[in-house]
Amino acid sequence: MITGEKKILTFAIKNKSRMLNIILIILSGIVVGYFARKLPQVKHVGSVISLIIMLLLFFLGVSVGANEQVVTNFSTIGLDALIISFGATVGTVLCAWLVYSTFFRRKGKNS
Repeated sequence: MITGEKKILTFAIKNKSRMLNIILIILSGIVVGYFARKLPQVKHVGSVISLIIMLLLFFLGVSVGANEQVVTNFSTIGLDALIISFGATVGTVLCAWLVYSTFFRRKGKNS
């Protein structure tokens, strides 16, 4: 086997293992959530998740700010990101409107 192919195979095997770990963690969370759903502490999970997401976004920003290549090319990357984000947002709103108007709008009401 050529060394390049061997590196790709090793990378794929490591990623499969990571993906399996992620899936197992999600499934274990579902099982715990199912059995713990009647506990009063479970109602605070949404707030904890929001806090953790904010921390992850903060550290993502720190990582981006520390990357010199990203910072030096920020004007180009920023414009591309703005265009992609705008397109994704418009597409999401249009799809949500289409799904709502097709499946959830009550018959006979003009909204």
